[in-house]
Amino acid sequence: PEETVTSSFASFIHAVRPEHLSKTVRHRSKRMILDSLGVGLVGSTTHVFDIALQYCRLYSSVAVSSVYGKPGVKLSPTLAAFTNGVATHSMDFDDTWHPATHPSGAVLPALLAASQMLPPSAKPNGMDFLLAFNVGLEVQGRLMHFSTEAHDIPKRFHPPSVVGTLGSAAATAKLLSLSMTQCAHALGIAASLAGAPMANAATQAKPLHIGNATRLGFEAALLAARGMEANPLILDDIPGCSGFSAFYSVYQPKPLSTSSDHHEFLLEKQDIAFKRFPAHLGMHWVVDAALSVRNLFINYAGSFSPSLIRTIVLKIPVSKYINRPFPCSEHQARHSFQFNACAALLDGEVGLSSFTESSIHRQELRELLDKVVVEHPEDNVANFDKMYGEVALLLHSGDVLTGKCDTFYGHWRKPLSKESLLKKFRSNASHVLPEEKIENIITMVDNLENLSDSSQL
Repeated sequence: PEETVTSSFASFIHAVRPEHLSKTVRHRSKRMILDSLGVGLVGSTTHVFDIALQYCRLYSSVAVSSVYGKPGVKLSPTLAAFTNGVATHSMDFDDTWHPATHPSGAVLPALLAASQMLPPSAKPNGMDFLLAFNVGLEVQGRLMHFSTEAHDIPKRFHPPSVVGTLGSAAATAKLLSLSMTQCAHALGIAASLAGAPMANAATQAKPLHIGNATRLGFEAALLAARGMEANPLILDDIPGCSGFSAFYSVYQPKPLSTSSDHHEFLLEKQDIAFKRFPAHLGMHWVVDAALSVRNLFINYAGSFSPSLIRTIVLKIPVSKYINRPFPCSEHQARHSFQFNACAALLDGEVGLSSFTESSIHRQELRELLDKVVVEHPEDNVANFDKMYGEVALLLHSGDVLTGKCDTFYGHWRKPLSKESLLKKFRSNASHVLPEEKIENIITMVDNLENLSDSSQL
């Protein structure tokens, strides 16, 4: 039969082999796995995670898969994937790719749960696990390149709820060794389970997008393995009948192929962004710009004195859901250019403690927020590869101090060093694990290719 876009993806998922993973891809993806584990562990301390866990414990089923940060607690595989996915995005601390999505959280929890689900005779090794993880990343990245709309900060659907669901389906289909036909059906089933609106950003519902993506993609693969069928052209552009194109206003799908001896993964060419503090990625530009101008202000005045500031001008791209002048909850604060700029100015840093209720409602912070004026320069586009953040302090003396950030530390153009990534992981994991276990995880991920049983992770 003639090759279609959908069949080419299914063929890739089924046929790609460990030797197709380059040294660069293995290195970058292991950094992602380690960071995602740390983010999930610290995320297990949040209120929204507790809600998700309480919900999942209502169900009495085969409890074989572990839950982040909860020794001795196990759930059924798909509910463990859901709960751990919620933990990963509960603080908006997880990695971000370009075009914009959060790739690791939609894939890793499903693979961890699936590894524990399989019987001892069928446990995947570390290389199988690493390959499946990269299959899930690759499918997400390729799908996002089908639309120019996906390159900009989203307005309609939260991307991981769309591409992440199919990425999870692809990854678990690979780990479970599904046939090519079953892989195609898994993608089709996942498309019927995908999609969440951007209006739920900055609420407790947003972490559910990642939880559902990893869980529902996993379920799609399990259903396909048991004979469930779906449209075999789900990724193709069929006039008059929307498949995956329903999620995008502009849709130009292309086949995904791999030769017997070579496949260049997108992760080879496009590195990932790791967040230094738990907030929407766009916040990292304004925070670095605010820290820069804060240093200028201290050199100018000897200390940071808010009373000397008349106006704070933020030059940011147009993006309605992260333009929040007076956030009143931690989730709103994580999605507020204004809050993050002012928190950085006031404290000289942004971290976990910045988003506590007491920090958000400080009088001195509210007084700074009152001084903020937002501008949207035409050259500052809502695109994580092209945007910038600029913070200008207009002083009562008439002087103007300005800080600008084109590329924050942690962006794919300016990657975190190994030392910085390990520091972040150790800090996050220390909230729920002792030092010995933290170091064991670091060693295990670093040597993932040599792990005989990936469920040990």
